[in-house]
Amino acid sequence: MSITPEQQAEIEAARAETRPTLRATAPGMEQHLYKAVPVLDHGFVRVVDYMGDDAAIVQAARVSYGQGTKKARDDAGLIRYLMRHWHSTPFEMCELKLHVKLPVFVARQWIRHRTANVNEYSARYSILDREFYIPAPEQLAAQSTSNNQGRGAVLEGEEAARVLEMLKSDANRSYDHYEGMLSQEGQQGLARELARMNLPANIYTQWYWKVDLHNLFHFLRLRADAHAQYEIRVYADAICAMVADWVPAAYAAFEDYRLEAAQLSGRGLDAVRRMIRGEEVTQETSGMSKGEWREFVALLQL
Repeated sequence: MSITPEQQAEIEAARAETRPTLRATAPGMEQHLYKAVPVLDHGFVRVVDYMGDDAAIVQAARVSYGQGTKKARDDAGLIRYLMRHWHSTPFEMCELKLHVKLPVFVARQWIRHRTANVNEYSARYSILDREFYIPAPEQLAAQSTSNNQGRGAVLEGEEAARVLEMLKSDANRSYDHYEGMLSQEGQQGLARELARMNLPANIYTQWYWKVDLHNLFHFLRLRADAHAQYEIRVYADAICAMVADWVPAAYAAFEDYRLEAAQLSGRGLDAVRRMIRGEEVTQETSGMSKGEWREFVALLQL
């Protein structure tokens, strides 16, 4: 993890300063506030600010005042009901602002979640650091033969060494040229907004990312999934740990109804009912395509 001295000083100053407040605070999130959690080789994610807690979700659902009900069991039951029936608005009452340092190619995946407010470090105004994501050897994998978006077997031996060397040398050569174009020694120097086009997609960028809890859960459902790309999944996993401490009742419901749950189509549900009745169901008699049937069988581990 790479935090600049200026950022570290800012974090320490923020953690040292306390302010009296009448707003609701979440003890579980207070312990994460401002702390940078390392991700990948140079990245991190840290909580800059947050709003709301489990009680805020309940309060919004009941349109109550103050702390609303103080029965934790009742509150957890209501939150589970809201999650189970896709009542999203109460979860939007909670918000989280993160500071994230991540490779550019991960940022391009991440930014597809367009339901957040984002402000990214600008390479038009500032010069990016010489920091690149270089995968650990166990993350160097061949293209999957069954999934166009996935990885297959891990590369080994000379091929793995050759790929790692190309990643490192290409990144450093591009950055050398970047510095050379920017340099004003004996030349005018190319504008930063143009020189940046030569940088590789594995260079690190940073941004502030603010999102409400409903849309954060949607992000985590997709990116903390086992099928998500490793390089974004590790960020999602780090955020999951923070959210579990921030809104434990809401996260438990999310984990149960979203992360660890599965959705069946009408045909899939009909097939399950027929199986329970003792009927033998095949792909041909299920009404599903071969692809749907393959996923259905894998889901039920038949």
